[in-house]
Amino acid sequence: MTDALIHRIKQLEAELEKLRSQIKESREDGEETVNTSSPSSSEGPHCMSLQNLSSGKKERKKTGKDRPFDFSAHPRRHVALRLAYLGWAYQGFAVQENTDNTVEARLFEALLKTKLIQDRQSSNYHRCGRTDKGVSAFSQVITIDLRSTQFCVGFGVTLPENVDASSKSKAAASELPYVKMLNRVLPQDIRVFDWAPAAHGFSARFDCQSRTYRYYFPRGSLDVPLMAEASKRYEGTHDFRNLCKMDVGNGVLQFERTILSAAVKPVHSQQISSTSEYDVFLFEIKGLAFLYHQVRCMMAVLLMIGQKLEAPEIIDKLLDVENNPRKPQYSMAIDYPLVLYDCTFEGLSWQQDPEDVNYVLSALQQQWTQSAVKAHILHGMIQGLEVRGGVSTDHCFLIEGRKQKNYRPLLERPCCESLESRINHYVKRGRLELEEGENGGEMIRRGKKSKHSQSASNCRLSPGIPNPSPNEKAED
Repeated sequence: MTDALIHRIKQLEAELEKLRSQIKESREDGEETVNTSSPSSSEGPHCMSLQNLSSGKKERKKTGKDRPFDFSAHPRRHVALRLAYLGWAYQGFAVQENTDNTVEARLFEALLKTKLIQDRQSSNYHRCGRTDKGVSAFSQVITIDLRSTQFCVGFGVTLPENVDASSKSKAAASELPYVKMLNRVLPQDIRVFDWAPAAHGFSARFDCQSRTYRYYFPRGSLDVPLMAEASKRYEGTHDFRNLCKMDVGNGVLQFERTILSAAVKPVHSQQISSTSEYDVFLFEIKGLAFLYHQVRCMMAVLLMIGQKLEAPEIIDKLLDVENNPRKPQYSMAIDYPLVLYDCTFEGLSWQQDPEDVNYVLSALQQQWTQSAVKAHILHGMIQGLEVRGGVSTDHCFLIEGRKQKNYRPLLERPCCESLESRINHYVKRGRLELEEGENGGEMIRRGKKSKHSQSASNCRLSPGIPNPSPNEKAED
């Protein structure tokens, strides 16, 4: 009996050594399974099958992860996306060469991560406007081609080239949940509201009918009724070269813009009869398109008027470019109170999911709760110091730079370069080119392409510069 047991143990040890040898060979050869057909053991082969099955799953999973996504197998759909963002922590909306801390950079990271686009270059991407550093938006709109589930010919749908006839006749499936997919991977201060199918060629940049900006400010010691009266002087079609940054180096040679409406009004209706210096107002301006830093320059002048440093007539004088062709040197209004509040389009049917809207609303309410509590804590501290005899300053904190002890009227200040001088400067640098136009006149066109490139390649330099169409690019 003892001899038989010893013999059996030796058999099992030999089989175990054989299995170990098979495992070693399997690993060296990259095999996923090992031959475990030995009839001598009822336990060893079973254990080895499980081990190799697990190894095979891991290998297949790793291989699947490394396999590139086949975009050519999927339709693409031209869509508009409407998004909101708090721009205070970002260096502006548009991607920049010297930083990746922009809203657009975060947006494209999300689009690539969700495999909705293959790359930016092939995505047919247009944005409605480019907001500055620190500026927020409630209704920024972009148009872009996204991966789709629609294998039938539909609005804005492009089918894969290699799709067969049977696929084309498939019933339309539900579209991908674009809003949910993007909001899952976007930062909390960037949210997509809704999306709309768009026709081929529809552009958020060129098909925008109007843009509305809001600039929020507290009453403080400002004469708000005087500011409201002065704001109406902005309405109409004017040359705004004295109320913007003249971005000549990037091809902006024409400064006429049309303002549809401009108004200063309280945020809450009950503030109309109130006189508290802590009441909040807003400057709302609606136009076809805007120049670089235009709204912040316009607001800066309104703040000077509200402080009684300038009369409302200063706006008319700044808009009179024949008598005042050069911009006086002054600081802009600061960035964080400015919001791109609305962009209007025709022909878009926005797709909203109540669950998505409520999700974004909840996130904004959380942000508001934190900010409102902080504001009231600060207000309580201010009141406590006032009770102790502190005197509130009448300084306006919404203008860049330090307060000047002795104010110098705008029209008595040094002026910036003239438009003609700037054009000549960039012609010499090769950024702009002169060429002969109609009737022997000179035409100016942009030379080297820049990151802020304009769509119109030719702009005529003459006293009667035509008004831009609403399809021209807005520099916000």
